[in-house]
Amino acid sequence: MVLIPLVRDYIDRMLHDVSGMKVLILDPQTVEMVSVVYSQSDLLRKEVFLVETVDDASSSRASMAHLKAVFFFRPSSDNIQKLRRILAAPRFAECHLFFSNILKIPQIQVLADSDEQEVVQQVQEFYADFCAIDPFHFTLNIRNNHIYMLPTVVDPPDTKGHQMSQKGSHKKLRRDDPVTPLLNQWTYQAMVHELIGIDNNKVDLTEFSTVPKDQQEVVLSAVQDNFFRANMFENFGDLGMNVKRMVDDFQHLSKSSQNFQSIGDMAKFVTNYPEYRKTHGNVTKHVALVSEMSRMVEERKLMQVSQTEQELACTSGQAAAFEAVTSLLNNQSVSDIDRLRLVMLYALRYEKESPVQLMQLFNKLASRSAKYKSGLVQFLLKQAGVDKRTGDLYGNRDLLNIARNMARGLKGVENVYTQHQPLLFQTMEGIVKGRLRDADYPLVGNHFQQGRPQDVVIFIVGGTTYEEARSVALYNAANPGVRFFLGGSLVLNSKRFLEDLGEAQKISKSSTLV
Repeated sequence: MVLIPLVRDYIDRMLHDVSGMKVLILDPQTVEMVSVVYSQSDLLRKEVFLVETVDDASSSRASMAHLKAVFFFRPSSDNIQKLRRILAAPRFAECHLFFSNILKIPQIQVLADSDEQEVVQQVQEFYADFCAIDPFHFTLNIRNNHIYMLPTVVDPPDTKGHQMSQKGSHKKLRRDDPVTPLLNQWTYQAMVHELIGIDNNKVDLTEFSTVPKDQQEVVLSAVQDNFFRANMFENFGDLGMNVKRMVDDFQHLSKSSQNFQSIGDMAKFVTNYPEYRKTHGNVTKHVALVSEMSRMVEERKLMQVSQTEQELACTSGQAAAFEAVTSLLNNQSVSDIDRLRLVMLYALRYEKESPVQLMQLFNKLASRSAKYKSGLVQFLLKQAGVDKRTGDLYGNRDLLNIARNMARGLKGVENVYTQHQPLLFQTMEGIVKGRLRDADYPLVGNHFQQGRPQDVVIFIVGGTTYEEARSVALYNAANPGVRFFLGGSLVLNSKRFLEDLGEAQKISKSSTLV
């Protein structure tokens, strides 16, 4: 079962178990978990007429004896204390408690002691302690994600992951592939996150003056939006053509809707009006997103920048790379964040090959970018440089990867802007073909692999990217015998990756001073 139906099934069971009118009470984390898989109309169909946060529920004294309360919480100490206050002075006819993870025995005892009026009807554990943002992609939304950039946290224990017969899980570290979150993206979902930002499938467009007021926060969900589901992995060129086709279809629909020949035509239009309004909103949303991204691509010269990024990530040639990066650092149209990313990508690839040229780029970056934090590139190399990484990031350590890259270079690439493959792809291939190095991915305990695994969870400590999520979805589609699920502490774009790196650098400096 893929992730979104799994979480929806949990919520369905919670709400189905409690008949009649009800209120759903959530904590900040379970709000995120529910909102990515369940819409307001879905809740109304389950007779949920009110959604409250645990803070509001614990502070309010208004009686709602006509409603039954369904609580869905993480079993944290803070939530248990708030629940104690709610049960001490119950506002609802019944309380049904569902927790997203394992309750401790003392916590159960605390709740039992607090329920003096016996309003609690059931206590259950439904293990949905994650946000299922896509069918094969989940996140824990750990806000202090920068801690995974710190040396004391990033260094892994002796055991990095485990596999079991037919099912397996692998833990990876973001530092093994620091290149992917630094690249510009050119497929729809990944590009929206890189240029604008996606937070639990919501996109905030309030800072864009050309966007209509009713479209200033939009939802990009493969479950709720058929156009997005069909185009989320399409490249920007094909996406533009598909948006144009959608606009043309809607214009045709609008003209036919205005041409009433009879009372029956009018009645038919009124019946279909909600669907018409939904289609209108969808068209407006996607046109607004594509228009804003097109403007940003032109303004920041991202096609030129991205071509150099892809060459740094995918092809070798230090002299040409140095010349290309230097030229872009001198270009007034290139933004500070793009300059920084270019120097980081160069440094990660050529840190051992060209220390003199690297120092020249450091100096030029400092002189050209007023916002540049001194030493940030060096800090990245210290945490995720060649001596710290496991795996074959550039395909130049392993003979098989070298041969594969040579064959790819001879054939050419279909699209220069999307030629990069994240290291995760190599990991999936290695798992399926049994080629993972034991030194990099040792087994836990006495488990051993028997044949090819069927379900594999790969968890990236430090955060995933939508490029990696796309790689997993496409790999699953092409290899029906195995399913990969990708999870991480957060979903990164380059802005968030650099913010986390800067915060970790600041903490590292202060701890050194102490």
